[in-house]
Amino acid sequence: MKIIIHGGFFSESDKSDEVKTAKQKALKRIVTQAYDYLQKNSAADTVAYAVTLLEDDELFNAGTGSQIQSDGKIRMSAALMNGDTQKFSGVINIENVKNPIKIAKVLMNEEDSVLGGSGAKKYASEHGFEEFSPETPKRREEYEEKLKNGGKGTVGCVALDADGRLAAATSTGGKGFELAGRISDSATVAGNYANKFCAVSCTGVGEDIVSNATATKIVTRVTDGLALNEAFQKTFSELKQIDGFAGAIAIDKDGNMFHQDSEPTMVFASYDGENFEIFS
Repeated sequence: MKIIIHGGFFSESDKSDEVKTAKQKALKRIVTQAYDYLQKNSAADTVAYAVTLLEDDELFNAGTGSQIQSDGKIRMSAALMNGDTQKFSGVINIENVKNPIKIAKVLMNEEDSVLGGSGAKKYASEHGFEEFSPETPKRREEYEEKLKNGGKGTVGCVALDADGRLAAATSTGGKGFELAGRISDSATVAGNYANKFCAVSCTGVGEDIVSNATATKIVTRVTDGLALNEAFQKTFSELKQIDGFAGAIAIDKDGNMFHQDSEPTMVFASYDGENFEIFS
């Protein structure tokens, strides 16, 4: 059993020692809680649980603490993919909910498993998810001052459970100040993908991740027999050709974990029950 999580990239406004220490502590706490949860739960349930914890921590740009779009509203996206069943579900640009990933998890039971905008919100309300404002004073201050450097935040988790099943989950509050209605990579197979061979969660510039089909490429290459690190290297070399910016975390069916980013500021933590690896 193994688990790896990411908390997106540092923005310029996040680079104080105080914030770095806080994020490091949060990542260690969350990856430990999620690993404990993994002991008695599936990979799919665990990645949703871990991303819920990340959404609830306002240090990260997902759920509470999400970025504000150019029209003053917060719209969030999240997705879950079960590598064992190949089922993908997600919500796109949902407003006024606390945990988008929880709604994505409920959608796993539906034939129509990806919903957007008002339809996603209506579905959430019908399934007992209460009205909630994810705005924080910090995000409002950033919005009002029109800060430009907070745009690479997403959270995600990849897990391998005791039965060898893989899953990935990703959630984002957007890049901040984007055009209203802009769609990120997080609720697409470019940013969140898993099968029986590999699972990947991405963060970075959503448009670049979609153009490069980053998560899908990595998983497909591992499925076709390429080693995990080689799949990353080839995929990120193609990302570089379009001057793209991204980071990704992954686990393959053999329990190999890997991460890579366009610059070394992606925050992540991994745990296998004995060893931690944390960067923030």
